[in-house]
Amino acid sequence: MEKGNNPVLEKSFNFALQVLDVVKQLNEIRQFVLAGQLCRSGTSIGANIREAQRAQSKADFIHKLNIALKEAEETDYWFMLIDRKILCIPDELILELDELIRLLVAIINSTKRNNIQSAGN
Repeated sequence: MEKGNNPVLEKSFNFALQVLDVVKQLNEIRQFVLAGQLCRSGTSIGANIREAQRAQSKADFIHKLNIALKEAEETDYWFMLIDRKILCIPDELILELDELIRLLVAIINSTKRNNIQSAGN
């Protein structure tokens, strides 16, 4: 897939940019540990999706997307913690993360199904 025509790559990159805005706010209020955790997990989603584009096999592709999914779930945890105790996470950002999670699950599941079907032929 071309990077410019890949919605999940584009969404994850834009999401990472928005995460960096929250990280900046956290740093401004001296929440450095949470800022670091959120920065790592929130930007890792797109990095792993991008890495999956050069996977060496379907299994490698699925593996890398599963890592992205785990990072997305971790980011959701940090959002919940930060939103509850430190500062308000915008609803749009939470919805974008939810959409990324749903997209990743759908891609992983369809790739697994297609892999099983092609192995049965």
